[in-house]
Formats: sequence, C-alpha cells, structure tokens
Amino acid sequence: MSVRPSRNRMEQPDNHVFVLFGATGDLAKRKILPGLFHLAVAGLLPERYRIIGSSRSKSALSVEQFRKNVYDAVLQYGVNEPSGPVWDVFEKSLDFGVVDSDGTGDLVQVVERAEKEIGGSVRRLFHLAVPPDAVLALIQMLGKTGLNENARIVCEKPFGTDLASAQELDGVIRSNFRESQVFRIDHFLGKESIDNILAFRFANGLFEPTWNRNYIRYVQIDVPETLSIEGRGAFFEETGTFRDMVVTHLFQVLGFIAMEEPTSFASKPLRDEVVKVFESTVPLDPSHVVFGQYDGYLNESGVAPNSQTETFVALRAEVENTRWKGVPFYLRTGKCLAESRRVVTIGFHEPVMRLFPLGNNARHHRGNEIVVDFSDPGSIHVHFLAKLPGPQMRLGPAEMTFRYGDSFQSTEHLEAYERLMLEAMLGNQTLFTRSDSIEKLWELAAPVLDEPPPVERYAQGSWGPFSMNDIVTPDRWSLPR
Repeated sequence: MSVRPSRNRMEQPDNHVFVLFGATGDLAKRKILPGLFHLAVAGLLPERYRIIGSSRSKSALSVEQFRKNVYDAVLQYGVNEPSGPVWDVFEKSLDFGVVDSDGTGDLVQVVERAEKEIGGSVRRLFHLAVPPDAVLALIQMLGKTGLNENARIVCEKPFGTDLASAQELDGVIRSNFRESQVFRIDHFLGKESIDNILAFRFANGLFEPTWNRNYIRYVQIDVPETLSIEGRGAFFEETGTFRDMVVTHLFQVLGFIAMEEPTSFASKPLRDEVVKVFESTVPLDPSHVVFGQYDGYLNESGVAPNSQTETFVALRAEVENTRWKGVPFYLRTGKCLAESRRVVTIGFHEPVMRLFPLGNNARHHRGNEIVVDFSDPGSIHVHFLAKLPGPQMRLGPAEMTFRYGDSFQSTEHLEAYERLMLEAMLGNQTLFTRSDSIEKLWELAAPVLDEPPPVERYAQGSWGPFSMNDIVTPDRWSLPR
C-alpha cells in the first residue's frame, strides 16, 4: 500500500489561491517560491491558481516588484529556468497583498479578486513563513476577516518553545481552524528517504521481523551540520539547537523509526502510531544530555556576550514498550561540526559466539549495522562480515549499498518542501505533525528545559564536546565512519 495514494494517482489539487505570508523572507526565496514553480513545471499545481505574496505595510511590494523577486528567486535557487509558456502562466498568477496585525490592508480584497478571476469553487491555502512572534496575530486576523473559510493553513516550526506556549498556540489555532485544516510542516518528513524507511521496513519480510529489542542493540539519529548560525543570532538565542532541531525534527524521525505497523498509511492511523511512540517514551533525563557551543558563537551578530545557548545536543532517549524496552535511541545534532550528514544507524546485537577469526582489516568493524542516509535522494547501507579471499577462514568488513538516485529515475523527484506543499493542497496530512504529538514532545523535553546541562565549548570542525561519548558508552557514534 502506498504511503501517498494521492501522489500515485497523480491527483491534481482543486483550484487554489495560495497566500504566502513572509513572501519577502529567506525561506520564501530559497524554498517556497522556487518549489511552487517546480510544481507548475511538473504539472502538479491546480488547473487554475493564484499565488499572492503578503507582508506588513512597512515592507510591502508592488505586484511588479514581487514578480521580479520571484523571478530572481527561481533563477538563483530553482531547478527550472523562469522562462517559456509555464513561466508566463506562473508569472501572471502572482499578486501581492498587504495585511497588518490589526487586519488592515488590502489582502482580503486581493484574495476575493483572485477567487473571482479563477471562478467556481476555490480553496484557500495560507502558508505562514513568518517569525514566531507574528503567528498568533496572523491566525487571529484570518479568523476575524473570514479568510479562514474553506481554507487550510501551513504553519512553520517552532510550534511553541515549551508546553505552555505550544498549548497557547494550539488554542488560538483551534479558535479559528479545525484540526483538519491545519498542516504543521516539518520538512524532514517530506523527504523521499523518510518514506523509504517505511518501505524498507514494512514492505520487506526480510527486515521487519528483526525490528525489535531481540535483534537491535541501539538506534542513532545523527544530523551534524558544518554551517554556523549564519547571521540568525537573535532567532537562535531564543530557541537553541535543542528546541530548533531535537524536539521537532529528530524526534519526528524517531517516531517513524519506532512506530508499530499502522492499519493503513492514511493520515490518521499512521499519525496515531507515531503518537503512541511518544506516549511510550520516557521523559528525558538531563544527565543523559550533553549541550555544546562552538568556539566563536559569542562573536556572532545578535548573540549575548555571556550566552549559554547551545549549538550542539547529544542525548539518549528510551522508548518503554514491548518492542523497544532496553534499546537506547541516541540523538545528535549541532552547528559547525566536521560534516553535514543526515543518518539513521540501526545497530544489531553481535552473535553469542564468534566462530571465525577476523582479518587485520576487520579491526575497525563496528558490527552489523543498517545505515540509512536520509539526505535527498538518500541511500541505505548494510554492514556485515564476509570471508576474505584466500585459503584461510578469516573475515573482513563488507557492505551492501542501495542508492536511490542510482536505482530509480528521478524525473518525478520533488524536494521536501515541494512535496509537502503539494500534499497540503491535496489535504493529505500524513506527513504533517499533529497537535497532541507536539504537546507530548514538549512534555518529554520539560526536564531538560527546567534543568539544562552545562554548555561545553567545542572547536569548529570537530564532532562536538568529548563528553558526548559518555552518552553512547559502551556503544560509539556511527559518524565518523
């Protein structure tokens, strides 16, 4: 059964007015606007549509300025040249509307004009690519002006900064939208390779029987980044890596790895199983968490001179259910590290008896592992021992590799944001996070937020503070290999 039946049928969304709040921001420029044009080139946008950029009056653009901005964004960051008949139609669909927190501005009139031009039944989709402090006012404005009718909203993380703020945000959303209208986006879940983890496990009788504590010794989710905070000092000072990456992205990946098989891959049954994982997870123990800060962070713009904000996190999580009890889940992510990778490592128990001697080149063998690289387009590696050539029975490390890009044509490949925007237009919430899931994760994070571990310094280009190795002992981190 397909994870996305709508995608397999190549279903086209209903006619839409797509309103992008934060249309002049970096996310819009790098991902959303080029992604929408790629969907147009792929024939996956509605038959008739309008794309309306929006901002506050102080940063408003004319329609001509907005179209020039979109052209530049597609030219710089898109995979398709902004030219030809598809671009002509796309460019003509672009409009701009102004709205301030009190609801003033011409956005309502611009949306109504677009709907009249399209004609017939038209859905509205609002993408809130704005700073966290602007979200509540925008959602209330949509309700006050009636723009929430026949509409869906796409909300960017962070979904609060703790349980109380997440509940406040959810309360405002529920006052203006039904849960079925809300799409909380986590671009990690839009990756083809996350789908591939589900296919690898549930579509193959070879692997699912071993996906439990009897065979698996540990699970690692490792997302190091070589990038610094890149001028986002003010944002990072408010969030830090634990809130920005761990409570959102890494735990969502954990939920997909650890979930039980759903009755189907429709939205509700799949997300129900993910929530069950979080309900079975033990609240995080601060003594099993390491915070780090890269050398030079204090010199970044917008950072307090005595900041204790973490740019690195390593931790151990435990899922207390029949399948996973006793199996540690190791999570690690950080800025200015040695490599940029997105890797899940499944480590298996060693045989009770070692019948065959190891060759000299096997001294670095780490045991049987399945390594899933979920950077697009992704790959899967199985590490095992095999007999070395020669007369003696000696073993050496071997590897079987599947590379998504080498095995399948990528003409239909969509980047994470593109796939998730398409699913939002289709109304498929499968890969979007649910409010009860978010609140449960903030509950699990509360002990660390209340008593954070001390922040340790680490050198740029390293793998983080040395004490991170205490988290995984007697195991060790899969990266570097």
